[in-house]
Amino acid sequence: MKVASEAEVAAAFSDYVKAAKKEPVVVTNKGQPIAVLFGTEDEDDLERLLMGHSSKLQSILEAARKRFRKGRGIPHEAFWKEVEVEHATSVPKRKRSRTRRSG
Repeated sequence: MKVASEAEVAAAFSDYVKAAKKEPVVVTNKGQPIAVLFGTEDEDDLERLLMGHSSKLQSILEAARKRFRKGRGIPHEAFWKEVEVEHATSVPKRKRSRTRRSG
């Protein structure tokens, strides 16, 4: 992990972006961390990063953990069966596109 001041990052931003592709870069102000630069390889990386830092998602997950600890959860297999059923009923079937040929 690399650590750099806000001024250093501002002065050589593209260098720090390149560095962030290899390892996180912690940006500091007066010695205190204020931001982190992370490199991403694709949209999935970005989505995982954003979801991991979503306070709304984290509160949903914590509530689910509490319910599960109290014995009010569902088994893993049952969960995925429910997901499959819900997905099958909520995703509309694709219609074939018909194109007319002029001739």
